[in-house]
Amino acid sequence: MPLLAARAAETPEKVCAIFPETGESLTFRALDEAANRAANGLLSLGLSPGEGIAMLLPNTPDFLVLGYGARRAGLMVTPLSIHLRPHEVAHVLRDSGARVLVADAGLATLAAALDLDDVPHRYAAGGVLPGFAPLEWLSAGQPATWPEPPRPLGRDFLYSSGTTGLPKGIRRPLTPWEERAKPEFDMTWKRLYGFDADTVYLSPAPLYHAAPNRYVQRAMDHGGTAVVLRKFDAETCLAMIERFGVTHSQWVPTMFARLLALPEEVRRRHDPSTHRCAIHAAAPCPAEVKRAMMAWWGPILWEYYAGSEGIGTTVISPQEWMERPGSVGRAVYGQLHITDEEGNELPSGEIGRVWFEGGARFAYHNDPAKTEASYNNKGWATLGDLGSLDEAGYLFLSDRRADLILSGGVNIYPAEIEAVLSRHPDVSECAVIGVRDADLGEIPLALVVARGDASPDALLAHCRNHLGRMKVPRAVEFVEELPRSEAGKLLRRILKERFLT
Repeated sequence: MPLLAARAAETPEKVCAIFPETGESLTFRALDEAANRAANGLLSLGLSPGEGIAMLLPNTPDFLVLGYGARRAGLMVTPLSIHLRPHEVAHVLRDSGARVLVADAGLATLAAALDLDDVPHRYAAGGVLPGFAPLEWLSAGQPATWPEPPRPLGRDFLYSSGTTGLPKGIRRPLTPWEERAKPEFDMTWKRLYGFDADTVYLSPAPLYHAAPNRYVQRAMDHGGTAVVLRKFDAETCLAMIERFGVTHSQWVPTMFARLLALPEEVRRRHDPSTHRCAIHAAAPCPAEVKRAMMAWWGPILWEYYAGSEGIGTTVISPQEWMERPGSVGRAVYGQLHITDEEGNELPSGEIGRVWFEGGARFAYHNDPAKTEASYNNKGWATLGDLGSLDEAGYLFLSDRRADLILSGGVNIYPAEIEAVLSRHPDVSECAVIGVRDADLGEIPLALVVARGDASPDALLAHCRNHLGRMKVPRAVEFVEELPRSEAGKLLRRILKERFLT
């Protein structure tokens, strides 16, 4: 049987998920039975294995129930970010080909902006939405037992930003019925971080992101309890660690910066002594921030480098990091290689493209060219990042996908912002780079060659009308010209040298 079903059989009344803001919780039996009802309800719609369900939901019990239920029904599960602009959400919904959409009634404005002609089955959670049936109807009268007939298990079908700025789907094959009890991912993480039935895992991030989604599942699948917050708030997180005896958690560096910004009396008000493993990833963590966190919480910060693509993973323990500050660790899944642009493997200390050998295969949905570009002729896969290995095999990243801006753990591609700015009549040329920010790590800065009487306020207002909040440049600076090569290619490197020094 699947891992969650096994936990429900072993400890049915143990609480597996807690939602503190609303006071809701789920036991293993309640989640397992609700997932079965949802699975049976989805099967009753006549959906075939591999078809999809999209979820426009905040962090609620419905998110977990539908995720587990849809995978049991053999469906691909696509969570939609509730903070994207309508055209971005519409792209993911259309590109995924989802046949079912479940939307929270609190997101009525966003849901109303979507073209739902190709989504035949629509359900509203937590209230009423025009054109949507109540979510309760999906499970009403359905059995709480494992759905039949046996069919492949579904997978999470997650989206990450592509080079154009629009999200790209990462699709993997369905899991055969015979392998239903097999863990979806390599289990090294369980050994390294010490996840077990006594784990209490704090998730302060949205479940529509890959890491929070997967680690909440991992905690519960292995008998632990997940404490799921609706949104990050620094003091609330400290209170939850003490209140629930949190043992494990996961963060992005921006969260650390905001925790450290709390007044000393607030920090001392809460006891974090049960906390033994704080995992972080998604963006480079400034060394001074990491040192300050370990001075406060102790040497419990574990860092990893990976991607939603699942091609490989590095991990570094707090003790290793203190010996090699700035490293993201050694490979625990896949084998690392560093190559130059011609594909020649580079010796230790030299910077080149980071590749993983031996990890899982993946494909970018509806983008064979991008998929092909992610693999070399040896079958190694890359996320596009640059870095180097030291003599002991520890990875040091020197850039995150040459042009990528990482702001508070969110991927921002300059090309998307530049495309919006270029549509403004007062913009002749533009470029966007990431500049350092003490809170978010990086923020986008727009550099503009003006055509008319452009003003920064007008250009920023234009961006706010067409981009999600995190993608709007924090400032606009006017320049006489943009540096370009003889071939006309923008020399972003020169801009970074000018504005980062």
